[in-house]
Amino acid sequence: MTYPQTVEYLYSRLPMFTRVGATAFKKDLDNTIALCNALGNPQSKFKTIHVGGTNGKGSTSHMLAAILQKAGYKTGLYTSPHLKDFRERIRVNGKMMSKGFVTSFVKAQQKLINEIEPSFFEVTVGMAFSYFERQKVDVAVIEVGLGGRLDSTNIIHPDLSVITNISLDHTNMLGNTLGEIAFEKAGIIKHNTPAIIGERHSETDAVFVKKAKEQAAALIFAEDDLSVSNVVKKVSLLQLDVNTATNSLIRKLQLDLTGTYQLKNILTVIKTVQELKKIGYQIPDEAIYQALKNVKKLTGLHGRWETLAKNPLIICDTGHNKAGITEVMQNIAQTPHQNLHLVIGMVKDKDINGVLALLPKNASYYFCQPQLERALPAGELAEQALNHQLKGKTFNAVKDALAHAKAKASAEDLIFVGGSTFVVAEII
Repeated sequence: MTYPQTVEYLYSRLPMFTRVGATAFKKDLDNTIALCNALGNPQSKFKTIHVGGTNGKGSTSHMLAAILQKAGYKTGLYTSPHLKDFRERIRVNGKMMSKGFVTSFVKAQQKLINEIEPSFFEVTVGMAFSYFERQKVDVAVIEVGLGGRLDSTNIIHPDLSVITNISLDHTNMLGNTLGEIAFEKAGIIKHNTPAIIGERHSETDAVFVKKAKEQAAALIFAEDDLSVSNVVKKVSLLQLDVNTATNSLIRKLQLDLTGTYQLKNILTVIKTVQELKKIGYQIPDEAIYQALKNVKKLTGLHGRWETLAKNPLIICDTGHNKAGITEVMQNIAQTPHQNLHLVIGMVKDKDINGVLALLPKNASYYFCQPQLERALPAGELAEQALNHQLKGKTFNAVKDALAHAKAKASAEDLIFVGGSTFVVAEII
């Protein structure tokens, strides 16, 4: 098969969560274990750092990978979903894996794939581990796909486990309360392996404490030890100081990820770096400064409060649940503009009304739908939006919605594009 045929085989033949939702989610690790056993368990051939959480795990993973890369480590990065190119999921030092590797891997494993019938995600996890072994990486940052306890990535034994935060998302699979979701996320905490928790919450802290105790794992809450101050938001950079309880730790740190929610993620990242240094990683401060100022360039990250154009200002963000949209609204409020235009689409299995309740009534709406089976039809989204006094036009394609928004907006207006990762993917 050619590369396009190979990718189409993966998309069409294997159960894929982004396409069909919960039916693609496997409730055990059996397929991943079988696949990796057949591959010679490549995941045991290099060091790993495991990153989970509801929001922020992608940004956190990319920041950590950039820092390790700048510190001189050959660094693998596994994330999901991709925005434009399947190979975005698997990178080494920021460079996507080759098309040749994708085709050769699938060709070599096609018989096994047909036998064990894994999901799309299970195959990509095995592919990532195999690629990182082939590339002889020093360390790989592995982002959890969904949940943690039963996620395919959870066959690794990392040097460190990181959980950014907990909020309500994927409740049909992970649980209806923060405590239930935290239990699933806590599944990545391993025996005698330090675990960093980004944010405290009264409903989830006890879950992490209990799991860490069971696993004899040191548990560190990042926000207990670190804080930010002197925050200055520039055009393309976010500048801040990171402090301990007693003194300034890092001054005038600059991030090229400018969403204000990165103020939470940065504490998790810096605390993780501190713990990595304790277990032998060599990470100079200069590597931190250089990496965080150039995360997008070093890792290829897109879609996090990203400016796409000016006059009018067009910004996109992949936030897609109540917690993520709350952060988006805070960023919109802090962004100077005259009129607000929202190009928004969602998928069916999200808390649609919960998100719509957070959106401003005094904005122009362009309801659309990304091109996948899970997409909520634009007409249905518009109908539900009316219950929240949100009015606008409907479009079958994201690009058409954005084109109409651009035609209506003046140079001083703000156009925001989001509601779903897949909406953002279609306009980047």
